[in-house]
Amino acid sequence: MIQPVLGVVASVVAMAVSLGFVSLFDFGTFAGPVTFFTLCVIPMQVVVAVIWGANPPFAARLRQPAKGAVLTLVCLAAAALLSPLLLALVGEGVAPPGPIPSHYAIIAVPLTFWAAIVMGGWPSNSLTTSTVIHGLLVLASAYLVTFILFRLFFNYGFLQGSQAYLASAPAGIFNGVLALVFIVTALAVMFLVVLFDLWPLTTAPALMRQPVLGLVWTVIVVAGAYMATAIGIQAMGVDPMVFLTRVTVPFIFGTIIVLNMLQNSLFATLAQPSKGMANTAAAVLIGQLLANGYGRLAPFVTGVLLSGGPGYEYEIWLASALLSVTFPVLIFLAAFFDYWPFSKKT
Repeated sequence: MIQPVLGVVASVVAMAVSLGFVSLFDFGTFAGPVTFFTLCVIPMQVVVAVIWGANPPFAARLRQPAKGAVLTLVCLAAAALLSPLLLALVGEGVAPPGPIPSHYAIIAVPLTFWAAIVMGGWPSNSLTTSTVIHGLLVLASAYLVTFILFRLFFNYGFLQGSQAYLASAPAGIFNGVLALVFIVTALAVMFLVVLFDLWPLTTAPALMRQPVLGLVWTVIVVAGAYMATAIGIQAMGVDPMVFLTRVTVPFIFGTIIVLNMLQNSLFATLAQPSKGMANTAAAVLIGQLLANGYGRLAPFVTGVLLSGGPGYEYEIWLASALLSVTFPVLIFLAAFFDYWPFSKKT
């Protein structure tokens, strides 16, 4: 198989496996401990795929499917270590994890992408020549930045009096849900820049070196997230959780299909910015179609879920099914297993 057929087939299989996995759990179990664990898988996945290039020294000589299996086990082992540590750090060790530690685990994902892609692993790459150590430093720094931003900007006063509230909850500047939606939307903007292959930044060579690139890209990401949430949530009055699951999450998921599963092959012959505009349109369309498809399957996979406040069951399920489960499965298949068995690469 070649692209884009390879990516389409692999995506369909990955989504079927993911929905089968989700169907094993009732909503409470899936939205609680299961999603918390899978969220702890993803930052390590980012390190393995981006910093290690899915080919660290300890797995470089392995053939598929052994290499994919080893890399997958590394991520699962990391999550097995991280999930209880994070639960103790920001969740007071209360199980199953509630929204406060879950939000921390969620925002660690965009911030790991930021450390690995936007900042290009800087400054950790100047501290060691070991690829493995470099990746672990990026992971540690991402969780450290996550903790700082979590304490400074997230406020959970609105949960006081409920069972979900924790005495150790941060009392930062913004409502915790709004801060969460902002940071996840910032990830969507980061991917939008990648859809354009970093154009127009690439037209200025002076910007294409770290840390300048990372700083400029960060400004773009923050400005873009502000504009999107200001229009969608403040001006149009869309519920933040609805905005997250109807706009931000589908776009991120569509981008993953376009960039990772289809390997940016749909419009490879186009020059920028035409390619970026076509990629963006495809990501929006694919993301919306798949998110709606998942939504229609939700009653059969998990059962009837209520949409909207105060529980937001449907919104939590959709975001978790798409990005906390299907996303890592897609990356396992495409980056770690190199599309095996659909591709015969070794």
